[in-house]
Amino acid sequence: MNRTKPLSGELLRLKEEIHQYAVDYGLDFYPVIFEVCNYDTVCILAAQGGFPSRYPHWRFGMDYDQLSKGNIYGFQKIYELVINTDPCYAYLLNSNRIVDQKLVMAHVYGHADFFKNNAWFASTDKKMMDVMANHGTKIRRYMERYGQDRVEIFIDKVLSIENLLDVNTLFNTPQIERNRQKFAQMQEDEKHLDQDDGRSSSLRSFMKSNLRGKDQAPAVPKQIEDLLPAREIDQRYSGTRDIMKFLMDVAPLQEWEADIIGILREEAYYFLPQRMTKIMNEGWASYWHSKIMTQKACKSSEIIDFADVHSGVMGMSRQNINPYKIGIELFRDIEHRWDTGKFGKDYQECTDMAVKEAWNRETNLGRQKIFEVRKSHNDITFIDEFFTEEFCERQQLFTYKFNPRTGRNEIDSREFQTIKQKILAGLTNFGTPLIQVKTANDQNRSELLLEHVHQGVDLDGGYAGDTLRNIFALWKRPVNLETIQEGKKLIYTFDGRELKTRT
Repeated sequence: MNRTKPLSGELLRLKEEIHQYAVDYGLDFYPVIFEVCNYDTVCILAAQGGFPSRYPHWRFGMDYDQLSKGNIYGFQKIYELVINTDPCYAYLLNSNRIVDQKLVMAHVYGHADFFKNNAWFASTDKKMMDVMANHGTKIRRYMERYGQDRVEIFIDKVLSIENLLDVNTLFNTPQIERNRQKFAQMQEDEKHLDQDDGRSSSLRSFMKSNLRGKDQAPAVPKQIEDLLPAREIDQRYSGTRDIMKFLMDVAPLQEWEADIIGILREEAYYFLPQRMTKIMNEGWASYWHSKIMTQKACKSSEIIDFADVHSGVMGMSRQNINPYKIGIELFRDIEHRWDTGKFGKDYQECTDMAVKEAWNRETNLGRQKIFEVRKSHNDITFIDEFFTEEFCERQQLFTYKFNPRTGRNEIDSREFQTIKQKILAGLTNFGTPLIQVKTANDQNRSELLLEHVHQGVDLDGGYAGDTLRNIFALWKRPVNLETIQEGKKLIYTFDGRELKTRT
């Protein structure tokens, strides 16, 4: 897609100016390449996750239509688009005013710093631009060979479970996974060698040393019937929340089907850190665009225009928290607290509210602290550790509930713990159920049994049924899901014909 062009003239000069401000403030990022395009192109790129080349699928067209109409009817506007790659690509709207372009550039440098330095992004592939293009080429070839409708329907079923992932896998680099498999295979082989099979101890020792020279463990067979007993499947996968990997490795799939699951799983894990750090990432970028614009880049004649755009982005609603607003205010609060010494045992144990209000130890550790926080936290730990009662009261945050009598959202609670727990509940697994494999041989019939890790919220039966239908299409055998409904154990079962429940 050749619908973008590089910066030139005034925009190039502004980019160099904002870049230097970001460096002076201590931001550290991969090279950032800005390109200019019109709004239609931005909508295309946004619909495809920011990448110009993806595999063909109807959902990208649907997302494009939504974004495009949102702009036409004034419901939304995309100001910036930035991709977690090396170099980092960012797109500017050619219709933006100069003050908007400055703000977007400063915001992008904040994101670029976060992408490079936050621990949850450490394992993401920084060459994903090429990887996405290769994925698109492979899937197009599968469509040519097996039929577009057949492949697209299969992709639909896989995408329905793309949220059934394990966040710990983000720290499993390919090398770590190979070493883990190698070690597990060595242990298994050595266990057999240690049995009393008539070999001398010296011979067993010699054979052990040869085992250590193996490159890697054997690959897991693609089908249940292929020499991999159900007991071994359960040993390897029981308790795993990476349902996509489990099905890719074990389900009776054709090679092209397993390959597509692998492709979509790789892309899902690439986007996972962005979902896990939405509040922090947007808050960090907003903090720096505000800092750079108000202290360095903004001319006096541009202040009102900047304030107008910035305030629009920071607006809060009663339905959802605004990650931009919560994120930037939390970073500012952390900086203030660590600058004034409002942390630690002495401050926490102080009971004189007047003393706490006037507390100022002039520690001046705020800037250092926020850089530390952006390096190691995700949204859940960020909110859990730094979302304080004082912050909640200062921001006037409440929980709301829809009142059917008045037809409005009304304040439901002002209690700090209730508010914090509701925010954390929405962030835990992104508000979706935690599902894990329990056994691949339920009732000794090669039926898959999944387990819902109940966290106080019951499953939606409709969504559960649709998910089981799609997993059945991959597993080819009945699929069961164990959960808790109204305090009692309940099992959903889909056998290929109908959805049933049993207790």
